[in-house]
Amino acid sequence: MNHYPGKRMAALMASAGALALAGCAGMKSGAPSDMLAYRCEQDLQFTVRFVNNTAVLKGARGDDVLLRDAGGQGAQTVYSNPRMRAEFGLGANGREAVLQYLQQPLVARCMRD
Repeated sequence: MNHYPGKRMAALMASAGALALAGCAGMKSGAPSDMLAYRCEQDLQFTVRFVNNTAVLKGARGDDVLLRDAGGQGAQTVYSNPRMRAEFGLGANGREAVLQYLQQPLVARCMRD
């Protein structure tokens, strides 16, 4: 029986906190090579980074975190949130994407730089 359960719990919480902070720091400080840049119709541009079953998009229309959907075939992947839907891995070479803004009637075909 542990005579100091409070100290053990505090140590475990401190370790978990340190691991969480290290994980967050690693996600934020990713090298540019893990971000992909796309240019689209309608003069849209964005970058995307895929992290665990999410796609983190940054562009002129703001930042979005999209969750992986069940859709897609082969190399094609689909991500969405209430604001938009994105399909990646399209085209003969897999470098094309389609963005669909759900709250406005806008669909844009994109090509990875």
